[in-house]
Amino acid sequence: MNQKLTRGLKVFAKTVEAGSMSKAADLLHMTTSAVSQQISKLEQDIGLSLFNRNTRNLTLTEAGSIYYKSAIQILQTAKQAEHELELLQHTPSGILKISAPIGFGGGLLSKPLRYLSEQFPQIKVDLILTDEPIDIITEGVDLAICIGPLQDSNLIARHLADWQLIPCVSCHHPLAQLNISHPESLAPHALIGHSSSKQNPYHLSNQQTHQQVALPTARFMVNNMQACIQLTLDGIGYGVLPEPEIRHHLSSGRLKRLCAEWSLREYSVYAVTPHRDTVAAKTTAAIESLKEWFTQVSNDNQVFVGDFSFI
Repeated sequence: MNQKLTRGLKVFAKTVEAGSMSKAADLLHMTTSAVSQQISKLEQDIGLSLFNRNTRNLTLTEAGSIYYKSAIQILQTAKQAEHELELLQHTPSGILKISAPIGFGGGLLSKPLRYLSEQFPQIKVDLILTDEPIDIITEGVDLAICIGPLQDSNLIARHLADWQLIPCVSCHHPLAQLNISHPESLAPHALIGHSSSKQNPYHLSNQQTHQQVALPTARFMVNNMQACIQLTLDGIGYGVLPEPEIRHHLSSGRLKRLCAEWSLREYSVYAVTPHRDTVAAKTTAAIESLKEWFTQVSNDNQVFVGDFSFI
């Protein structure tokens, strides 16, 4: 399909959906002038105005409404054709758009992404790091790395690994000098919690005594795991942190594990993709790479951040 026409239709459709050329320009990472030029070119080609313009509003003309419906159909057809062509290729290629929690940008993705770049040089990666909910279908994400299973029937979740959450504290915090053997002793101290703990409160279990103790409500609630880790390192309080992301801090002694005979629930890591009959080769290659590496991270306690054997 004519790439110039497809580009023009994408700009037109995004302008309709955004309600203004300036908003469409921001979403498309273009200038407002470039958006205006694309739309003017379409209007010249069809000989009709697509929008009613004034200083406040941008509304579709009758011709614009008809053209928008056709544009959406054409773009969907083009996207499907592109997807099917990718599946025909033996070598994974194209732009792979990945979404992941911010904490994964601290090194957990370096190894699998390096493998992909070395094994499949035709793959280009567009990595989005966010701890906020994201609509992977609307955002055009090929693969999202998520914590916990999802209920959305439009998505498929593939299990990658199970990792531990560990209660720990900075070596400089007073708790580090105490021999804390029971979680009830943690009550007087400040807990730094991730916002996900609002829905899933922390419970420590002891397999020997079959006891289960709920940790108190967090005094500091944070929506970013890297911030939780940093606040814990700074001695603000104790944290419940993901073991793969703090393994090197535990090994170096910067963090000390609390209540060593007690454990928290594991958290599961999933590769989430849109519900499709087939998956592009680039996405399959990424899932396999992530699965292999995350399993190794789960099983290898000698892997550390910074030496490219734990990343």
